[in-house]
Amino acid sequence: MAQSDTLPDAESPSAPSSVNGDKKKRSSSKMGRDKDRSASKKRGNTSDPNMLAVSMPTANGGNAHAERRSSVSKPARDFRDMPEPSPKKKRKRKTATAPTTAVIPVVTAPTPTTPDIESSTRSPSPVIDFDGLSRPSRGTRERLEESDAQKEERLARMKGAVRTLLECVGEDPDREGLLATPERYAKAMLFLTKGYQENVRDIVNGAIFQEGHNEMVIVKDIEVFSMCEHHLVPFTGKMHIGYIPANAVIGISKLPRIAELFARRLQIQERLTKDVANAIMDVLQPQGVAVVMESSHLCMVMRGVEKTSSSTITSCVLGCFERKEKTRNEFLSLIGVNRR
Repeated sequence: MAQSDTLPDAESPSAPSSVNGDKKKRSSSKMGRDKDRSASKKRGNTSDPNMLAVSMPTANGGNAHAERRSSVSKPARDFRDMPEPSPKKKRKRKTATAPTTAVIPVVTAPTPTTPDIESSTRSPSPVIDFDGLSRPSRGTRERLEESDAQKEERLARMKGAVRTLLECVGEDPDREGLLATPERYAKAMLFLTKGYQENVRDIVNGAIFQEGHNEMVIVKDIEVFSMCEHHLVPFTGKMHIGYIPANAVIGISKLPRIAELFARRLQIQERLTKDVANAIMDVLQPQGVAVVMESSHLCMVMRGVEKTSSSTITSCVLGCFERKEKTRNEFLSLIGVNRR
Protein backbone atom coordinates (compact mmCIF):
# COMPACT_ATOMS: atom_id res chain seq x y z
CA MET A 1 0.00 0.00 0.00
CA ALA A 2 2.91 2.29 0.71
CA GLN A 3 4.36 1.67 -2.74
CA SER A 4 1.11 2.41 -4.49
CA ASP A 5 0.84 5.67 -2.64
CA THR A 6 4.33 6.77 -3.54
CA LEU A 7 4.17 5.97 -7.27
CA PRO A 8 1.85 8.77 -8.29
CA ASP A 9 3.87 11.12 -6.21
CA ALA A 10 6.98 10.04 -8.00
CA GLU A 11 5.39 10.41 -11.42
CA SER A 12 3.62 13.66 -10.76
CA PRO A 13 6.70 15.89 -11.08
CA SER A 14 7.54 14.41 -14.47
CA ALA A 15 4.06 15.15 -15.97
CA PRO A 16 4.48 18.91 -16.24
CA SER A 17 7.85 18.50 -17.88
CA SER A 18 6.34 16.36 -20.69
CA VAL A 19 3.58 18.89 -21.27
CA ASN A 20 6.10 21.66 -21.54
CA GLY A 21 8.11 19.59 -24.03
CA ASP A 22 5.06 19.15 -26.28
CA LYS A 23 4.38 22.87 -26.23
CA LYS A 24 7.96 23.58 -27.23
CA LYS A 25 7.74 21.15 -30.15
CA ARG A 26 4.48 22.71 -31.36
CA SER A 27 5.84 26.16 -31.14
CA SER A 28 9.01 25.21 -33.01
CA SER A 29 7.05 23.50 -35.78
CA LYS A 30 4.77 26.55 -36.06
CA MET A 31 7.76 28.82 -36.33
CA GLY A 32 9.19 26.57 -39.03
CA ARG A 33 6.00 26.79 -41.01
CA ASP A 34 5.92 30.53 -40.65
CA LYS A 35 9.48 30.73 -41.93
CA ASP A 36 8.62 28.51 -44.87
CA ARG A 37 5.58 30.63 -45.72
CA SER A 38 7.54 33.83 -45.54
CA ALA A 39 10.27 32.31 -47.70
CA SER A 40 7.78 31.11 -50.25
CA LYS A 41 6.08 34.52 -50.37
CA LYS A 42 9.46 36.13 -50.87
CA ARG A 43 10.24 33.75 -53.70
CA GLY A 44 6.80 34.39 -55.23
CA ASN A 45 7.20 38.15 -55.05
CA THR A 46 10.64 38.06 -56.64
CA SER A 47 9.81 35.62 -59.46
CA ASP A 48 6.18 36.24 -60.61
CA PRO A 49 3.41 38.32 -59.06
CA ASN A 50 0.85 35.79 -60.31
CA MET A 51 2.49 32.93 -58.35
CA LEU A 52 0.54 31.78 -55.28
CA ALA A 53 1.85 29.65 -52.35
CA VAL A 54 -0.37 26.62 -51.77
CA SER A 55 0.14 24.09 -48.97
CA MET A 56 -0.33 20.54 -50.22
CA PRO A 57 -0.82 17.61 -47.78
CA THR A 58 1.95 14.99 -47.92
CA ALA A 59 1.91 11.29 -47.17
CA ASN A 60 3.59 11.88 -43.79
CA GLY A 61 0.78 14.23 -42.75
CA GLY A 62 2.85 17.39 -43.29
CA ASN A 63 2.28 20.23 -45.68
CA ALA A 64 4.33 20.67 -48.83
CA HIS A 65 4.33 24.14 -50.36
CA ALA A 66 3.69 24.22 -54.12
CA GLU A 67 3.59 27.22 -56.44
CA ARG A 68 0.59 27.62 -58.79
CA ARG A 69 0.00 30.20 -61.46
CA SER A 70 -3.20 32.16 -61.51
CA SER A 71 -5.77 30.51 -63.82
CA VAL A 72 -6.83 33.90 -65.15
CA SER A 73 -3.60 34.76 -66.93
CA LYS A 74 -1.73 31.54 -67.66
CA PRO A 75 -3.26 28.31 -66.29
CA ALA A 76 -0.74 25.59 -65.54
CA ARG A 77 -2.97 22.55 -65.33
CA ASP A 78 -5.93 22.52 -67.72
CA PHE A 79 -5.19 23.60 -71.28
CA ARG A 80 -8.88 24.39 -71.77
CA ASP A 81 -8.49 27.33 -69.38
CA MET A 82 -6.08 29.02 -71.75
CA PRO A 83 -7.47 32.41 -72.89
CA GLU A 84 -7.87 32.86 -76.62
CA PRO A 85 -4.93 34.73 -78.07
CA SER A 86 -5.72 38.19 -79.41
CA PRO A 87 -5.46 38.46 -83.21
CA LYS A 88 -2.21 39.89 -84.38
CA LYS A 89 -2.29 42.87 -86.67
CA LYS A 90 -0.60 42.27 -89.93
CA ARG A 91 1.98 44.81 -90.77
CA LYS A 92 2.32 45.91 -94.31
CA ARG A 93 5.73 45.24 -95.60
CA LYS A 94 7.20 47.85 -97.81
CA THR A 95 8.55 46.20 -100.89
CA ALA A 96 11.37 47.82 -102.63
CA THR A 97 10.38 48.79 -106.14
CA ALA A 98 12.83 47.99 -108.82
CA PRO A 99 13.79 50.88 -111.06
CA THR A 100 11.63 50.90 -114.17
CA THR A 101 12.88 51.67 -117.56
CA ALA A 102 11.21 54.38 -119.58
CA VAL A 103 8.87 53.03 -122.25
CA ILE A 104 8.43 55.16 -125.33
CA PRO A 105 4.83 54.88 -126.62
CA VAL A 106 4.36 54.19 -130.28
CA VAL A 107 2.07 56.79 -131.82
CA THR A 108 0.22 55.79 -134.95
CA ALA A 109 -1.51 58.20 -137.24
CA PRO A 110 -5.33 57.98 -137.07
CA THR A 111 -7.05 56.54 -140.07
CA PRO A 112 -9.93 58.41 -141.73
CA THR A 113 -12.45 55.77 -140.68
CA THR A 114 -11.42 55.83 -137.00
CA PRO A 115 -13.46 58.35 -134.94
CA ASP A 116 -11.64 60.68 -132.58
CA ILE A 117 -11.84 59.47 -128.98
CA GLU A 118 -12.27 62.99 -127.61
CA SER A 119 -15.00 63.92 -130.08
CA SER A 120 -17.32 61.01 -129.18
CA THR A 121 -18.22 59.40 -125.89
CA ARG A 122 -19.00 56.06 -127.50
CA SER A 123 -17.23 54.60 -130.51
CA PRO A 124 -19.67 53.36 -133.16
CA SER A 125 -19.61 49.68 -133.97
CA PRO A 126 -18.09 48.84 -137.37
CA VAL A 127 -21.20 47.88 -139.31
CA ILE A 128 -19.71 48.31 -142.77
CA ASP A 129 -17.41 45.56 -144.03
CA PHE A 130 -14.37 45.96 -146.25
CA ASP A 131 -16.42 45.56 -149.44
CA GLY A 132 -19.21 47.92 -148.40
CA LEU A 133 -21.62 45.25 -147.20
CA SER A 134 -23.27 45.92 -143.88
CA ARG A 135 -23.04 43.10 -141.35
CA PRO A 136 -22.84 40.37 -144.01
CA SER A 137 -24.20 37.05 -142.82
CA ARG A 138 -23.00 33.64 -143.94
CA GLY A 139 -25.05 33.58 -147.14
CA THR A 140 -24.92 37.29 -148.03
CA ARG A 141 -22.01 37.11 -150.46
CA GLU A 142 -23.25 33.82 -151.91
CA ARG A 143 -26.57 35.45 -152.74
CA LEU A 144 -24.84 38.55 -154.12
CA GLU A 145 -22.43 36.63 -156.39
CA GLU A 146 -24.67 33.76 -157.53
CA SER A 147 -25.29 33.06 -161.20
CA ASP A 148 -28.67 32.92 -162.97
CA ALA A 149 -28.80 29.15 -162.62
CA GLN A 150 -28.13 29.43 -158.90
CA LYS A 151 -30.90 32.03 -158.58
CA GLU A 152 -33.39 29.66 -160.21
CA GLU A 153 -32.31 26.87 -157.90
CA ARG A 154 -32.74 29.10 -154.85
CA LEU A 155 -36.21 30.20 -156.00
CA ALA A 156 -37.26 26.58 -156.60
CA ARG A 157 -36.21 25.57 -153.08
CA MET A 158 -38.15 28.47 -151.58
CA LYS A 159 -41.26 27.56 -153.61
CA GLY A 160 -41.07 24.00 -152.33
CA ALA A 161 -40.79 25.26 -148.74
CA VAL A 162 -43.86 27.49 -149.12
CA ARG A 163 -45.85 24.63 -150.60
CA THR A 164 -44.92 22.50 -147.60
CA LEU A 165 -46.13 25.25 -145.27
CA LEU A 166 -49.47 25.42 -147.08
CA GLU A 167 -49.90 21.69 -146.73
CA CYS A 168 -48.98 21.83 -143.03
CA VAL A 169 -51.60 24.46 -142.21
CA GLY A 170 -54.31 22.28 -143.83
CA GLU A 171 -54.65 23.97 -147.23
CA ASP A 172 -54.66 22.47 -150.71
CA PRO A 173 -51.75 24.01 -152.62
CA ASP A 174 -53.23 22.75 -155.90
CA ARG A 175 -56.45 24.71 -155.73
CA GLU A 176 -56.86 27.69 -158.04
CA GLY A 177 -56.19 30.48 -155.53
CA LEU A 178 -52.96 28.88 -154.24
CA LEU A 179 -51.38 27.56 -157.43
CA ALA A 180 -49.01 30.55 -157.84
CA THR A 181 -48.77 31.44 -154.16
CA PRO A 182 -45.48 29.60 -153.51
CA GLU A 183 -43.73 31.49 -156.30
CA ARG A 184 -45.26 34.85 -155.37
CA TYR A 185 -44.33 34.45 -151.72
CA ALA A 186 -40.76 33.39 -152.57
CA LYS A 187 -40.22 36.46 -154.79
CA ALA A 188 -41.78 38.70 -152.15
CA MET A 189 -39.41 37.39 -149.48
CA LEU A 190 -36.42 38.00 -151.74
CA PHE A 191 -37.58 41.59 -152.25
CA LEU A 192 -38.29 42.23 -148.57
CA THR A 193 -34.78 41.03 -147.70
CA LYS A 194 -32.86 42.65 -150.56
CA GLY A 195 -30.98 44.80 -148.05
CA TYR A 196 -28.65 41.89 -147.34
CA GLN A 197 -26.98 42.21 -150.76
CA GLU A 198 -26.99 45.99 -151.10
CA ASN A 199 -23.74 47.88 -150.78
CA VAL A 200 -23.42 50.99 -148.62
CA ARG A 201 -20.74 52.43 -150.88
CA ASP A 202 -22.96 52.04 -153.91
CA ILE A 203 -25.85 53.73 -152.12
CA VAL A 204 -23.79 56.73 -150.99
CA ASN A 205 -22.04 56.82 -154.40
CA GLY A 206 -19.64 59.56 -153.34
CA ALA A 207 -22.42 62.04 -152.48
CA ILE A 208 -20.40 63.68 -149.67
CA PHE A 209 -19.64 67.37 -150.12
CA GLN A 210 -17.29 69.69 -148.23
CA GLU A 211 -19.53 72.67 -147.53
CA GLY A 212 -18.11 73.95 -144.24
CA HIS A 213 -21.50 73.49 -142.60
CA ASN A 214 -21.71 72.70 -138.90
CA GLU A 215 -25.40 73.15 -138.03
CA MET A 216 -28.00 70.47 -137.44
CA VAL A 217 -29.51 68.65 -140.41
CA ILE A 218 -32.70 66.61 -139.92
CA VAL A 219 -34.73 64.39 -142.24
CA LYS A 220 -37.89 63.34 -140.42
CA ASP A 221 -40.91 61.11 -141.04
CA ILE A 222 -39.07 58.55 -143.20
CA GLU A 223 -41.45 55.64 -143.77
CA VAL A 224 -39.91 52.33 -142.79
CA PHE A 225 -41.16 48.79 -143.49
CA SER A 226 -39.27 45.86 -142.09
CA MET A 227 -39.73 42.21 -141.13
CA CYS A 228 -39.67 41.02 -137.54
CA GLU A 229 -37.09 38.25 -137.34
CA HIS A 230 -38.96 36.53 -134.52
CA HIS A 231 -42.29 35.92 -136.27
CA LEU A 232 -41.60 36.90 -139.92
CA VAL A 233 -44.38 39.48 -139.88
CA PRO A 234 -43.97 43.19 -140.72
CA PHE A 235 -43.50 46.17 -138.45
CA THR A 236 -43.99 49.62 -139.93
CA GLY A 237 -43.35 53.15 -138.75
CA LYS A 238 -41.39 56.34 -139.20
CA MET A 239 -37.75 57.19 -138.67
CA HIS A 240 -36.19 60.58 -137.91
CA ILE A 241 -32.50 61.10 -138.70
CA GLY A 242 -30.43 64.08 -137.64
CA TYR A 243 -26.71 64.86 -137.70
CA ILE A 244 -24.35 67.79 -137.14
CA PRO A 245 -21.70 67.90 -139.89
CA ALA A 246 -18.00 68.35 -139.38
CA ASN A 247 -17.77 70.54 -142.54
CA ALA A 248 -18.91 67.65 -144.80
CA VAL A 249 -22.57 67.02 -145.65
CA ILE A 250 -24.23 64.07 -147.36
CA GLY A 251 -26.97 64.13 -149.99
CA ILE A 252 -30.25 64.20 -148.09
CA SER A 253 -31.71 61.40 -150.23
CA LYS A 254 -28.95 59.10 -148.98
CA LEU A 255 -30.32 59.12 -145.43
CA PRO A 256 -33.66 57.47 -146.37
CA ARG A 257 -31.76 55.08 -148.64
CA ILE A 258 -29.51 54.00 -145.75
CA ALA A 259 -32.60 53.48 -143.60
CA GLU A 260 -34.18 51.42 -146.39
CA LEU A 261 -31.04 49.29 -146.71
CA PHE A 262 -31.19 48.15 -143.09
CA ALA A 263 -34.98 47.86 -143.03
CA ARG A 264 -35.06 45.44 -145.98
CA ARG A 265 -33.87 42.48 -143.96
CA LEU A 266 -34.95 40.45 -140.95
CA GLN A 267 -34.70 42.94 -138.11
CA ILE A 268 -35.73 44.06 -134.68
CA GLN A 269 -36.43 47.75 -134.11
CA GLU A 270 -33.67 48.25 -131.56
CA ARG A 271 -30.96 46.95 -133.87
CA LEU A 272 -32.38 48.75 -136.89
CA THR A 273 -32.12 52.10 -135.09
CA LYS A 274 -28.50 51.49 -134.09
CA ASP A 275 -27.50 50.18 -137.51
CA VAL A 276 -28.67 53.35 -139.26
CA ALA A 277 -26.93 55.64 -136.74
CA ASN A 278 -23.66 53.73 -136.82
CA ALA A 279 -23.59 53.54 -140.62
CA ILE A 280 -24.02 57.31 -140.98
CA MET A 281 -21.32 57.85 -138.34
CA ASP A 282 -18.92 55.56 -140.20
CA VAL A 283 -19.56 56.99 -143.67
CA LEU A 284 -19.82 60.72 -142.92
CA GLN A 285 -17.73 61.16 -139.73
CA PRO A 286 -19.92 64.02 -138.38
CA GLN A 287 -19.85 65.63 -134.95
CA GLY A 288 -22.84 63.54 -133.92
CA VAL A 289 -25.78 61.46 -135.16
CA ALA A 290 -29.25 60.98 -133.67
CA VAL A 291 -31.87 58.50 -134.89
CA VAL A 292 -35.36 58.03 -133.46
CA MET A 293 -37.84 55.44 -134.74
CA GLU A 294 -41.47 54.87 -133.78
CA SER A 295 -43.37 51.94 -135.23
CA SER A 296 -46.18 49.45 -134.77
CA HIS A 297 -45.43 45.74 -134.70
CA LEU A 298 -47.94 43.36 -136.24
CA CYS A 299 -46.50 40.56 -134.12
CA MET A 300 -48.18 42.20 -131.12
CA VAL A 301 -51.19 43.57 -133.01
CA MET A 302 -52.39 40.54 -135.00
CA ARG A 303 -51.34 38.01 -132.38
CA GLY A 304 -50.02 37.82 -128.82
CA VAL A 305 -51.32 40.66 -126.66
CA GLU A 306 -53.25 42.15 -129.65
CA LYS A 307 -52.78 45.80 -128.65
CA THR A 308 -53.64 47.76 -131.77
CA SER A 309 -53.00 51.26 -130.42
CA SER A 310 -49.54 50.67 -128.94
CA SER A 311 -46.36 51.99 -130.56
CA THR A 312 -42.69 51.42 -129.86
CA ILE A 313 -40.11 54.23 -129.81
CA THR A 314 -36.36 53.59 -129.94
CA SER A 315 -33.43 55.99 -130.20
CA CYS A 316 -29.69 56.00 -130.71
CA VAL A 317 -27.55 59.09 -130.13
CA LEU A 318 -23.83 59.32 -130.85
CA GLY A 319 -21.18 61.99 -130.51
CA CYS A 320 -22.29 65.46 -129.46
CA PHE A 321 -25.93 64.35 -129.22
CA GLU A 322 -24.92 61.99 -126.44
CA ARG A 323 -22.61 64.43 -124.65
CA LYS A 324 -24.71 67.60 -124.79
CA GLU A 325 -28.21 67.59 -123.37
CA LYS A 326 -29.18 70.87 -125.05
CA THR A 327 -28.29 69.52 -128.48
CA ARG A 328 -30.23 66.34 -127.84
CA ASN A 329 -33.28 68.24 -126.59
CA GLU A 330 -33.17 70.52 -129.62
CA PHE A 331 -33.29 67.50 -131.92
CA LEU A 332 -36.16 65.92 -129.99
CA SER A 333 -38.16 69.13 -130.03
CA LEU A 334 -37.62 69.63 -133.76
CA ILE A 335 -38.91 66.15 -134.62
CA GLY A 336 -41.88 66.68 -132.29
CA VAL A 337 -41.17 64.11 -129.59
CA ASN A 338 -41.03 66.58 -126.67
CA ARG A 339 -44.36 68.20 -127.61
CA ARG A 340 -46.37 65.01 -127.08
